[in-house]
Amino acid sequence: MAVWALGINHTTAPLDLRGRFAYAIDQVEPTLKSLREALARRPEAAILSTCNRTEIYCAGDHGDIDPTLEWLAHSGGVSPSILRSHAYTLHDGLAARHAFRVASGLDSMVLGEPQILGQMKDAVRMADQAGALGTTLNQLFQRSFAVAKEVRTSTEIGAHSISMAAAAVRLAGQLFEDLGKIRVLFVGAGEMIELAATHFAARNPKGIAIANRTLERGERLATRFGGEVMRLADLPSRLHEFDAVVSCTASTLPIIGLGAVERALKARKHRPMFMVDLAVPRDIEPEVKALEDVYLYTVDDLAHVVQTGQANRQAAVQQAEAIIDAGVQSFLHWMDQRGSVPLIQQLNAQADQWRVLELARARKMLAKGENVDAVLEALSKGLTQKMLHGAMAELHAGDAQARQRASTAIEHFFLRKER
Repeated sequence: MAVWALGINHTTAPLDLRGRFAYAIDQVEPTLKSLREALARRPEAAILSTCNRTEIYCAGDHGDIDPTLEWLAHSGGVSPSILRSHAYTLHDGLAARHAFRVASGLDSMVLGEPQILGQMKDAVRMADQAGALGTTLNQLFQRSFAVAKEVRTSTEIGAHSISMAAAAVRLAGQLFEDLGKIRVLFVGAGEMIELAATHFAARNPKGIAIANRTLERGERLATRFGGEVMRLADLPSRLHEFDAVVSCTASTLPIIGLGAVERALKARKHRPMFMVDLAVPRDIEPEVKALEDVYLYTVDDLAHVVQTGQANRQAAVQQAEAIIDAGVQSFLHWMDQRGSVPLIQQLNAQADQWRVLELARARKMLAKGENVDAVLEALSKGLTQKMLHGAMAELHAGDAQARQRASTAIEHFFLRKER
């Protein structure tokens, strides 16, 4: 059994390329089915897709990494050579180490950020629902969750980490003298927007609005923060009302265009607008960044902000890596043991068959009224003879060299002394 991983992330691929391979939660199940149908051996598979990474984890009898990469390239509409230049491919122990590091927050843009663990659990759940999660991948992910828990409880890896949402608030504070005097629009109503709204709400802005495709979900979030809800279709006509815009939706195309922002700036008499696009693919057209009175930041632009304080956590990183090393060795040992499972199953089935046969013979003897001690004696002899028959046959068959190998093996398995 082989395990392999293929992926791109914020350190290997630019934002627009990552956007080609971003899968919304409702796209994962059909995408997994498409992947497995494209691979001849239909391996176990799971897809992890976040704003910073898209990764495919597989397990099967053969490490079909090249067909996996070709399928992913085709699904994103790029050539395999382009994808290969930005992707990382990992096998067995390296794949396990990567999964453990991702779950523990060591591979995130925000060192030690906790959201990735929930995203990985969602990926496992979707793989299970798609019928793509087998024993090996399930074991890999369950162990990654256990390692992540140990890292978070035994080290300070997550201490003082700056989330993307907190970084956005920090940047807004550099542009606006008083965040209590601004109006903030949040586009979307998912986990990232909820986190961003929580951070901005703590600064008591003048107004908060939620624009979402589904009003019901937007209303729940708006009520929580004492804001208003608006339809996504009304966004262009009301964009000028807001000083700060934070967007993160699952749209495959930009929903805030250059023309809408230009009209908003004109209505605002060119008062500055602060915009954060946390979506992958982008929610805001990249050309907006060139406008003179707009300060637009993407997830990649926030990278230098979230690095603050990382030097103070290097000791915790070393501790975490040691925990991960132990986890990888344990997983590889489990993988080695899995190779013996078919033989173990065959041995158990053979022994059970012998047991059933001898019990049936003993019951017949008892039914005939034979002595119980004689029946037990026959039962025990029948079992031992069946167990030793193969070994005895090997000692009397073949050439001298074969008999010597058999003798050594039999001594090892049958004549070991209890210590």
